[in-house]
Amino acid sequence: MSTVTKYLVYGPQSTLRRMTPKLLESVEPKFLYKYQSPANNDEIFVAVYEQFEKQINATITLTCIIECTEQQNRIELKKAGGRMGFRGSSLSEEHNIESDIVNFIMDFSKRFGLSLQEEMEKPATDTEDDE
Repeated sequence: MSTVTKYLVYGPQSTLRRMTPKLLESVEPKFLYKYQSPANNDEIFVAVYEQFEKQINATITLTCIIECTEQQNRIELKKAGGRMGFRGSSLSEEHNIESDIVNFIMDFSKRFGLSLQEEMEKPATDTEDDE
C-alpha cells in the first residue's frame, strides 16, 4: 500500500523558511537529509518517519520531501507499508505520523496566514484517444 499527498504553501519568504525547521523540531524524523543549493537559496529536506501499528502488526513508513524556494514550499508525503488483506484489516484511523505532519502544516499555515493548496493527482483518462 502506498499513497502520495502533495501540498503547496505560499507566503512571505521569511515565514516559509521557518516552517520546515519548526516541523522537524515538532515531529522528529528517524532519518533526515538536507540539501542547500549553492547557486541560489533553495533547500530540500528529506525526512523519513517510521511508526509501528500494533493492531495490524506492520510498520508504516512516511517519507516527507520539502522543497523550500523563495516563492513556495512544496511538501510531498509518501506513505508506504501497512497491510491490507482478506481479514478486513486496514490502517487504523487513530493517531498516526501522517496526521501529525498534516495537522502541523495546516496549523502553521493558518496561524501565520500562509496559503495552503493541496495538489491533486489527475486521474489517467483516455483524452488522447478521443482526438
